[in-house]
Amino acid sequence: MSTTSPVSTPARKKVTTRTFRQKKLAGERITMLTAYDYMTATVVEQAGIDALLVGDSLGMVVLGYETTLPVTMADMLHHCKAVARGARSPLLIGDMPFMSYQISTEESVRNAGRFLQEAGMDAVKLEGGRERADAVRAISAAGIPVMGHIGLTPQSVSQFGGFVAQGKTAEAAQRLVEDALILQEAGCFSIVLEAVPAQLAGLISSKLDIPTIGIGAGAGCDGQVLVIHDLLGLFDRFTPKFVKQYAQLHGPIVAALESYRDEVIAGQFPTEEHGFAMKDDEWAALLALLEPRPLNGAGPASEQVWMVANAQTAHA
Repeated sequence: MSTTSPVSTPARKKVTTRTFRQKKLAGERITMLTAYDYMTATVVEQAGIDALLVGDSLGMVVLGYETTLPVTMADMLHHCKAVARGARSPLLIGDMPFMSYQISTEESVRNAGRFLQEAGMDAVKLEGGRERADAVRAISAAGIPVMGHIGLTPQSVSQFGGFVAQGKTAEAAQRLVEDALILQEAGCFSIVLEAVPAQLAGLISSKLDIPTIGIGAGAGCDGQVLVIHDLLGLFDRFTPKFVKQYAQLHGPIVAALESYRDEVIAGQFPTEEHGFAMKDDEWAALLALLEPRPLNGAGPASEQVWMVANAQTAHA
């Protein structure tokens, strides 16, 4: 057993929306990952990542849905609370789920507020361009930081006809540029650009005073985000083109579980080293306590119990 003390991770200064602006001005790249539970949040905290997004992508990689559409406010708040307990330094951003901000500005503000008040988030993210400007203004006016999200917006997958890249024509690209500027004017502190041409993402980033976070949008953005399950090679249903796997953990995890299964079946696990034992004198005392004893001198306790039980049965 190692006698070295565990290395404690130095406390980092809290990342805020102001940090995002400062990094944009200084030309420093922003790092962002998703997290959906306490354990993952602690690991990302230790890795020194700037921001954690509790994304509605949890619907696909954690809850097993085909899309993000079934994810509810209850789902999001539950997972946000877990992440908030595991990470202190990163900027924590909660993804507003489908239909939590599309109905009215009042409901948008109310739901956004729950992410901060109940779930410990620092900011919220919502999808859409100019059609979400009023919601962004209202939420921002309530003192809640808002991250925008344009390009491929997964909550609109039915409208897009699938998970397909956006902004590939001049007209579509122009609309995304305009949407980005509108969202900035409405109060967004940052904007996610997903699955748009790299040239377009770089152009948008250069036109904005607020930082852009890219996912499948090239290196011209001010920062990058990936789904942590994709980055670690944990999610094997599919791998998006824009993902780089920094590890392939799905295979080793399955192999470890198979080894556990085989050892249990073969009686090789657990062994003595994995268990606990009683002291010999305590074990002997237990055996003595369990020895049959006569009741009223009329024979062993087991016989008396048998006689009483049969008498009760006969009487009934």
